[in-house]
Amino acid sequence: MRVFIYTKYGSPAVLQMQEIDKPVPGDDQVLVKVNAVSINAYDWHMLTADIFLVRLMGEGLRKPKKQILGADIAGTVEAVGKNVSQFQPGDAVYGDIAGSGSGGFAEYATAPEKSLALKPSNLSFEQAAAVPMAAITALQGLRDVGKIQPGQKVLIQGASGGVGTFAVQLAKTFGAEVTAVCSTGKMDMLRSLGADRVIDYTRADFTRGKEQYDLILAVNGYHSLSAYRRVLAPRGIYAMAGGAPGQLFQAVLLGWLMSKKNGKTMAVVSARQSQGDLVYMRELIEAGKVTPVIDRRYPFLETAEAMRYLGAGHARGKIVIVIEGE
Repeated sequence: MRVFIYTKYGSPAVLQMQEIDKPVPGDDQVLVKVNAVSINAYDWHMLTADIFLVRLMGEGLRKPKKQILGADIAGTVEAVGKNVSQFQPGDAVYGDIAGSGSGGFAEYATAPEKSLALKPSNLSFEQAAAVPMAAITALQGLRDVGKIQPGQKVLIQGASGGVGTFAVQLAKTFGAEVTAVCSTGKMDMLRSLGADRVIDYTRADFTRGKEQYDLILAVNGYHSLSAYRRVLAPRGIYAMAGGAPGQLFQAVLLGWLMSKKNGKTMAVVSARQSQGDLVYMRELIEAGKVTPVIDRRYPFLETAEAMRYLGAGHARGKIVIVIEGE
């Protein structure tokens, strides 16, 4: 089968197509014929090691241990291990296989059955591939870290990207009043997703305004923690789901200390794989309450170019690589 492999950290230029044997599923694994894979900031960090923690967290100090990227897949079950009970060949599935599978930049991938769920019936494979990591990061950031409640004032920073577009929609399903922060050209899209208010960050800095928020989900957090804390309501929560390395380190190192003051919580979102949340997202999608937003689709042969576009940081929603039919 064809696969894109990287044997050293670097730019998308280090991605190389190779022919390797089709993987064989283990006893508790599923072999998936990959129809589509979407890419996330996670894939960029794994490729470039721009956040040095990537090297220190077991991914490989000098070179990557796992050589196939692509966390979010959607495809058809090709074969199952002897202990697999939830799926059978022919099932249409989707899931996040980061850390537990063989990587989605390939024509076939293996994954534990707990990493997958049946694909939403009203989505194409391309649309389904855009869901798992981004949607679950948004869900767990709002629900588990942010403790979101109906009627709260919620601000989503970085609202036009993959996680942000899901976060806006999910916050509305929880009954929140949603403010989205983005650049000028993306404001109408976020209004169409249900945002009650949209702030153009090129013209206004919400951290200097008078409005206070019960929950801030920063998908692209680049302000200081003290700036976010200033616009949190009493007992408000700041949840950082992404941002510049400096802000990430500050949140990890100082967030717990700052949370002891004034009853405001400063936390980092560390999303986890969850089959239950994949099922929950499928139910919301099939009910028409949430829909993935796809900016661009690339053929498999243009995987490196898709990664370059991701790295530029201007995507509206998700970027999907189409593998089936190549």
